[in-house]
Amino acid sequence: MFQSFDTKSSPELAAQRVSALRASFDTLGIDGFLVPRADEYQGEYVPASAERLAWVTGFTGSAGIALIARDVAVIFVDGRYTTQLVEQVDLKVFTPGDLVGDPVHLWLPKNAPKGFRLGIDPWLHAGTEVKRLEKALAEVGGELVLLGANPLDAIWTDRPAEPLGPVVVQLESHAGESALEKIGTIAKLVEQKGAAAALINDPSSVAWIFNIRGSDVPHTPHPLARAIITASGKAELFIDSRKVAGEAAAHLDALAKRREPSELLAAIGALAADGAKILVDPDSVSLALTTAIAVAGGVAVDAVDPARLPRAVKNKVELDGSAKAHVQDGVAMVEFLHWLDSQQPGSLTEIAAVKALEACRARVGESLQNPLKDVSFDTISGAGEHAAIMHYRVTTASDRPINGGEMFLIDSGAQYVNGTTDITRTVAIGAVPEEQKRFFTLVLKGMIGISTARFPKGSRGCDLDPLARIALWKAGGDYAHGTGHGVGSYLSVHEGPQRIARLSTQELLPGMILSNEPGYYRPGSFGIRIENLIFVRDLEPVEGGDHLMMSFETLTWCPIDRRLILVDLLTTEERDWLNAYHATVREKLSPLISKPEVLSWLQQATQPV
Repeated sequence: MFQSFDTKSSPELAAQRVSALRASFDTLGIDGFLVPRADEYQGEYVPASAERLAWVTGFTGSAGIALIARDVAVIFVDGRYTTQLVEQVDLKVFTPGDLVGDPVHLWLPKNAPKGFRLGIDPWLHAGTEVKRLEKALAEVGGELVLLGANPLDAIWTDRPAEPLGPVVVQLESHAGESALEKIGTIAKLVEQKGAAAALINDPSSVAWIFNIRGSDVPHTPHPLARAIITASGKAELFIDSRKVAGEAAAHLDALAKRREPSELLAAIGALAADGAKILVDPDSVSLALTTAIAVAGGVAVDAVDPARLPRAVKNKVELDGSAKAHVQDGVAMVEFLHWLDSQQPGSLTEIAAVKALEACRARVGESLQNPLKDVSFDTISGAGEHAAIMHYRVTTASDRPINGGEMFLIDSGAQYVNGTTDITRTVAIGAVPEEQKRFFTLVLKGMIGISTARFPKGSRGCDLDPLARIALWKAGGDYAHGTGHGVGSYLSVHEGPQRIARLSTQELLPGMILSNEPGYYRPGSFGIRIENLIFVRDLEPVEGGDHLMMSFETLTWCPIDRRLILVDLLTTEERDWLNAYHATVREKLSPLISKPEVLSWLQQATQPV
């Protein structure tokens, strides 16, 4: 298994851990301390050694931050995690906060006492966030205090060791472009900015540039590493040498000077000594590093990570690889859904479903000679009321039967060497109430709205987001997460800058892969999400139209549960799309399914409505 079901949360220890942290405040000269989810690399997924937020609060979600002051402790999360927060955190110790509507920098001016001194670990916060905090504290005459060491680490006595996952080469046959070409692309961007070099702090960018993959963090195959690339095309890679051997060592040594992570500050100092301009992404480069540039006499120039957009726009090899990975994943999903349908309601649990799906992916990967490398995130397997928890993670403590008369939501993904997948299906277990079918159909209408969208060049994710919500809005419903996130190529399942969301202003460009996943969640009752991956197609003429338009092409092929659809709520166009989609699912997957009973199930599941 690539995932476990152990309970990672210890809210019962939060009070003593918070008390121990507060005991250090006088010595440090601070009145409060920030504990972010992020690690030194500012990543969404972090190794066990960097799970500081989970350790002190009990909250295990992928986004959040805790402000622990002398007399109050607040944990800020977004709408995906409000239900999970209540279940995982001791609310006698922590007060829930709103990460989106009232984040730390807005909360401080309204609540912090005059002269409030807020301590932070400068390795765990990037420039943009720090500027907001400084401005907020200035409003109360306070101060941001940069600490030389993280006080949490001093009391985290059983902290896990840092990871040493081995590095492997991502072959050009999957990457579609050589690492040497990518380094050249970055060097040109640096030169155009009039800078001497770029400091790359995002491990996914490092992995993409150098065509390498790793296993330092759960389910995201990048090694924890940083790089410096100069305008002349010279590269330095800062990575623990214990991770690199054999083919990977030869590959990297032909591209860059390899150095230990402990040498990074000295390298920055040498580069910046003559007043050099160094590009840093204020959203992904830690304050500790930008401070090091300034101390050495250099100039940190704010600029978007130069690899961020190039890796988001997939080349033909990456798109073709993703398409093949999704067909393979579709076969595994069909095997799983057939198996699920053949079980008696109440005889399975949420964990049993997760294990069965992972086994299907492994078996299909072996038969198609494209092995399952990992899951792309911990599977969300929620029955009934658990499905209403948007990012529910089943544990041995929370596991429950999947009973008849309810819906079951399974959101999962896989890592294959040729692509990353992410799919959600919500299915009926026995006879489901009409009200739940109504909301399922409204969610489906939103998913089809994105799938069939046409949009002009320059359109952004925020422009398309309402297309997924309008049917729900008309019914008085909504959902508290974005409609779509970017997806990497055998990299992170959550990749920016592309998104389909209310606040996403990134232009959608041909080749970008996104999820399309509207949902509906009624706390304590049921939850629905339907998700396919799509990619942005180039401008094309529209018959009878005046302007070229972009559109999406679907990557995910798996039946949508027809038993939950109220067909009368669909328009003719929506019915036509669904029937055409199911016909394509049948066409693409049938040749790869060897078991007659599974093939028969697929044919039935994809009949026209």
